[in-house]
Amino acid sequence: MSPDSVATAAQLACLLEVRAPKPGNVSPGRHFHDARYEHFLASAAAIGPVMALAGERPIGPTVLVAVQATARWAPSNTNLGIILLFAPLARAAIEALLDQSAADRARDDASMTLGALREGVETVLAATTVADARDVYAAIRLARPGGLGRAPDQDVRDEPTATLQVVMALAADRDAIAREYATGFTTTFDVGIPALARARSDGLSWVSATIETYLTLLAAAPDTLVARKRGTSEAESVTRAAAAILAIGGVRTDAGRSHIDALDQRLRMPDNAANPGATADLTAATLFAFLLAGGWR
Repeated sequence: MSPDSVATAAQLACLLEVRAPKPGNVSPGRHFHDARYEHFLASAAAIGPVMALAGERPIGPTVLVAVQATARWAPSNTNLGIILLFAPLARAAIEALLDQSAADRARDDASMTLGALREGVETVLAATTVADARDVYAAIRLARPGGLGRAPDQDVRDEPTATLQVVMALAADRDAIAREYATGFTTTFDVGIPALARARSDGLSWVSATIETYLTLLAAAPDTLVARKRGTSEAESVTRAAAAILAIGGVRTDAGRSHIDALDQRLRMPDNAANPGATADLTAATLFAFLLAGGWR
């Protein structure tokens, strides 16, 4: 897969994610007070060229440049978590290009296996440095994500003293994106992709498949953004609600779709405090990895 194709897959994954009306998130006609649907579209476009160059930069600079590019188009944080998840995936995909034959490299539609992508991500994460952590800290400060709080060690307001993967591991118990860095994207590959692949294989549209994937991820673990903003009890309640929706068919049944709408209403608050944003980011990462492995075809 060429760098340009990686960029296209990144943009397409963002568009598919925000197009699907996932409970508690921005989608067409459903906006936040500080960010509208079109801001997410602009953010998707902005990060494409950055992801095309992910093979030429370490992870930290890729994250920082992508956040800077987004800031020129969006008034608030629309995609920090997505950028953090996309950067290792994009770099792994582009580095895999170097291992392909000349004939395969000449094919713009060439893709990689999920196994190779997963191994590549693990290699990329293991190679991160303190400098990567420094750039990611700067990106986080620039994006100003909600509910950040202050960490007991390796806080983003301070100078990092460990590699990016190590500092992410320190936050893995309270942040879903950090957990992916610490585990080699276990949730993306073991929960998200099987759900998305099953939905698409069953004939669900991209919109319905994206919602089902999101609900599966939400049912698998409490959303860490909701937990930081609203508390662990509320996050666990939302997880139980997602599991109950899936149990009655989710997007595949009238009853499931009715409960999805009800959950969306429950999660919509003026300050976005109940937005399962971490799960939305994991959904985007799942879409990106699936596309990199040829899922569009």
